Amino acid sequence: MAATDSVPIIKVLFTLHPGMDALDFVGPLEVLSHAKHNINDDSTKAFSTTFVSLSEHTVSAQGASFRAHMDFKEAYTRLSEFDILVIPGGGVDPVLKAKSEPLGLIRAFSDMQKKDPKKERTLVSVCTGSLFLAQAGILSGLSATTHPDAYAKFEKICSEISQRDLAERCDVVEERYVVNNLRFDLGDPEENPYVRRKSDARRPSMGRKGSNAWKESNARRESNARRAALRLGGLRVITTGGCTCGMDAAFYLVSIMVSEEAAAEAARVMQYDWKKGVVVDGIDI
Repeated sequence: MAATDSVPIIKVLFTLHPGMDALDFVGPLEVLSHAKHNINDDSTKAFSTTFVSLSEHTVSAQGASFRAHMDFKEAYTRLSEFDILVIPGGGVDPVLKAKSEPLGLIRAFSDMQKKDPKKERTLVSVCTGSLFLAQAGILSGLSATTHPDAYAKFEKICSEISQRDLAERCDVVEERYVVNNLRFDLGDPEENPYVRRKSDARRPSMGRKGSNAWKESNARRESNARRAALRLGGLRVITTGGCTCGMDAAFYLVSIMVSEEAAAEAARVMQYDWKKGVVVDGIDI
């Protein structure tokens, strides 16, 4: 997090790889680019974004070429700067076969959180990008989703990795997006409006969400201790279904890290109907 007292800037790193799906990358990027702490003030942009790839230019499955800001060597040296790591899907087979990037960067980001739980970090995969997280061993014991056409392959990788690592299997679910290791606040879980379960019918309150809670989460000793006790050092892990689901997950991030008002305004500007996913049992602030 780079921040001033009034306008925190949330730093996001997107990985790019050849053959990725363009919308897996561009969809969340578009959403985050519209998020502002003050919806009437363009100078209060909430997110800054950086792109990393093996080469300067990366060609997507649709033939569009995207220019990276840095290579992976630089990304490793600067990884501690970033609050969110976003992993697009598409073109996953060559990466899985070669065990190439972004697999190493995903592990490094996760390891960093386990070693330094004082900082709140979020790992997001879009569509079949979740297969990279599974291969990296990130999803053991968590709930996750992916593109419906990839469920069988996803289940297979999760099973193989659980045997390899002698770890719990991933619970694969069919949702727009799935959130694990939520942001949390202290207090009685029975009274906290951010305790959500899949069976909950009520709409949770949004009263204490947003940038103030996010800043406090990084600073409070009690929050740091509780985060350290969670899986992966409290690394928030979000996986999504197909490419448009990445936009839904990005709206979720805006709502919890900036404000519900900011998410609603971004959706209005984009003329997009935000479809909610699942937050796994826990406490979210």
